[in-house]
Amino acid sequence: MSNETTLIRKARIVDGSGSPWRYGDVMLAGDRIAAVAPPGAIPVDSCAEVVDAGGQVVSPGFVDILSHSILSLMVDGRSLSKISQGVTTEVMGEGWTPAPVGGRISPELPTHQFSQLLDPAWSERMPTWSRFRDWPEAMIEQGVSPNIGSFLGGGTLRKYAMGMDMRPPTDDELAVMTRVTAEAMEDGAFGVSFALIYPPSSYADTEEIVAIAKAMRPYHGIYITHLRSEADAFLEGLEEALTVGREAGVPVQIYHLKAAGTRNWHKLASAMERITEARSQGIDVTADMYSYPAAGTGLTSVLPPWAAAGDKLYENLADPAMRARIKEAALHPNGEWEAMADLAGPQGVMPVGFLKKENLRYVGMRLSEIAAEMGVDWPDAAMDLLASEEQRISCFYFVMSEENLRRKLQQPWIMISTDAGGMDPAWAAETGPYHPRAYGTYARVLGKFVREEKIISLEDAVRKMSSALCDRLGLRDRGQLREGFYADVVIFHPETVGDRATFAEPHQLSVGVRDVWVNGERVYANGAHTGALPGRIVSGPGRAD
Repeated sequence: MSNETTLIRKARIVDGSGSPWRYGDVMLAGDRIAAVAPPGAIPVDSCAEVVDAGGQVVSPGFVDILSHSILSLMVDGRSLSKISQGVTTEVMGEGWTPAPVGGRISPELPTHQFSQLLDPAWSERMPTWSRFRDWPEAMIEQGVSPNIGSFLGGGTLRKYAMGMDMRPPTDDELAVMTRVTAEAMEDGAFGVSFALIYPPSSYADTEEIVAIAKAMRPYHGIYITHLRSEADAFLEGLEEALTVGREAGVPVQIYHLKAAGTRNWHKLASAMERITEARSQGIDVTADMYSYPAAGTGLTSVLPPWAAAGDKLYENLADPAMRARIKEAALHPNGEWEAMADLAGPQGVMPVGFLKKENLRYVGMRLSEIAAEMGVDWPDAAMDLLASEEQRISCFYFVMSEENLRRKLQQPWIMISTDAGGMDPAWAAETGPYHPRAYGTYARVLGKFVREEKIISLEDAVRKMSSALCDRLGLRDRGQLREGFYADVVIFHPETVGDRATFAEPHQLSVGVRDVWVNGERVYANGAHTGALPGRIVSGPGRAD
């Protein structure tokens, strides 16, 4: 027998399919699962390594379809906060990707709270990423623990052809976008992602998105979207996504499905009914969610998108006349954009991602408190902070209902995602607060919603974290404990698994996950990262080999 074989014995097998758990043994050989067998059926002396699961759960690795690990993986390829939850595959690209570089794109990495930790060599390499695949290949060359893949960022696509222009594309510009889309699909993109509350994605109308979605249809791509509204126009935003799917003839995935703002919580029931109805009518639509009641995005989301048109946000913030217009729009939103401070109230807005020392005193304060300390109205406080930092400033928005979280979890078409990057508390804590979902999303589902509240079964939770995602992405040989599948495997204790990260103290790893293998190599052993970097690129079905 190969010296690369590992036998996991005495396991409670939850295979990812949704089937009831059973006792058994799992054998790994090289990078694949060689056998899933009844207890004791595989001779111990036939395997180079024997791991006693001790009755703990053995499951397929978890898949994060909404990962923001682009920059954090450049800092640290181990992705500790994800691996320690059992995440073995991260799929990125919500609205932005660092490749392809070309056209009207300025080839530079965005300013971010992790920027200070990035090796300057990345900024030198990025301008060479003229093809979509150049970026993940560079990550694999550096070495990463999880498997990685991505959608093509719709904002990147639009910026390639049009910069930050706030207008419909010309025929020539649309031709550029459809060409770049086709190239990215051939490079392995899973589809195109439009995050429709962020410029420049928000400048695209439905007709433009349909045209781009049609360009990826021959490659069997998915249209994945942060809806144009998750609040006052939530149901209209959902209808737009369904329209794109129907008119372009492509599957639709809705990022982090939610109804934001107390006045909109009741709309979630209608949205879930509409998705179920659309599925019965033949529209292939599914969604994902994270397991926390607060959203996380930039402080820029309290300002109207047109404030950033032409890439002139900070220039506009320095213009008294423009500031007055922006303030009026922030205080009295017209309903045509997602006014996050209007939804949460300034008391529900917590800016945390400050980079400058003089602003660190505001970490953990609400925008209403910061404004009071500054002696100005909250829009002025937000604009002053953004002008000072010249970056989007990561922010928490307390806009969701716990009860709605439970209702979403029970839907058969829902999946789990983090909407966060992977990091290590040892270095991430130095950069300031971060949303706890980076550390606890999957463990929170397994601990709080499965074990404690019994909202869903263990088997369904694992399915929503593994095979459901792989089926959606067309990854036919991952996501289940099945002979011949890649050996992405997790051992966790169902009685102790849980999250520890909080909004006040987010940089805390989850507990209860004991061991993790990626492509047959153990990256997490007895609750500690091994340093192994066996991650590979996972690609969409349009990949031209």
